[in-house]
Amino acid sequence: MTETGCLPKLRIFLEMIKFTHTVFALPFALTGALLAAGGFPSVRQTIWIILAMVGARTAAMAMNRLIDAEIDARNPRTAGRAIPAGLLGSGLTLFFIIASTALMLFSAAMLNPLCLKLSPIALFFLVLYSYCKRFTSLAHVVLGVCLAAAPIGAWVAIRGQIEAPALVLGGVVLFWVAGFDILYALQDREFDRAAGLHSIPVLLGVNGSLWTARIFHLVMMGLLLGLFSIMQLGSMFMVGILVVAGMLLYEHWLLKDGNLDKLDAAFFNMNGYISVAILLFTAAEVLTR
Repeated sequence: MTETGCLPKLRIFLEMIKFTHTVFALPFALTGALLAAGGFPSVRQTIWIILAMVGARTAAMAMNRLIDAEIDARNPRTAGRAIPAGLLGSGLTLFFIIASTALMLFSAAMLNPLCLKLSPIALFFLVLYSYCKRFTSLAHVVLGVCLAAAPIGAWVAIRGQIEAPALVLGGVVLFWVAGFDILYALQDREFDRAAGLHSIPVLLGVNGSLWTARIFHLVMMGLLLGLFSIMQLGSMFMVGILVVAGMLLYEHWLLKDGNLDKLDAAFFNMNGYISVAILLFTAAEVLTR
């Protein structure tokens, strides 16, 4: 394929996997690295953590799009995605998956042996997520587990072992992601029910989904407070917790009546701000120390 042919396909691929949404999980990976190092990790560690995170997320999203291509083709909301629309072939998508997985594994190997040993577990959950909605309503939780691997993996990259604070921070990500993914899934509730797919919105309806997401985000805030206590963090981190609480309240206020007109603002904007806010206030915390 010529260069002029490659670049458009690459742009289509990056749009298909919503590469810009890496902002959701990457800040949590860097937050884990900051807390594990008790300051700023080395440039080398930071680069390999970022590459491992980007490789894992890219492979996961591409796998999801490839595995769900037939379902996406039947859903009016997703029929225009690259694979069902014929803009990107399954063979090229598979190539990108293999390349991204190789980047993840190589980056993990460059960090430390435990990161590489744990990589197959992360890959298992990444593949599992794409099939979950075919048999369980807990796909949102599995997605949370997948993204929780980001801060836990970053902690292991710095410390070479799994410790309690890493698991608590992973729990923060798990309940945060599961909560906002339930909200996002509301827009596909009718299609999923008709197609025999499973989700919390299909199982519990709109009101039950809103309350489940609220409970998950309350658990997230409790875990953030637990991390604050366990690591004996200071005032800057506490300010970050309060800022995140305010943004979560605003997110749920936007969707309080089950009106999905403001879903983009609630899902994409607020959750991007939340992950970046936690990173910035964590960085401020370690700097003030």
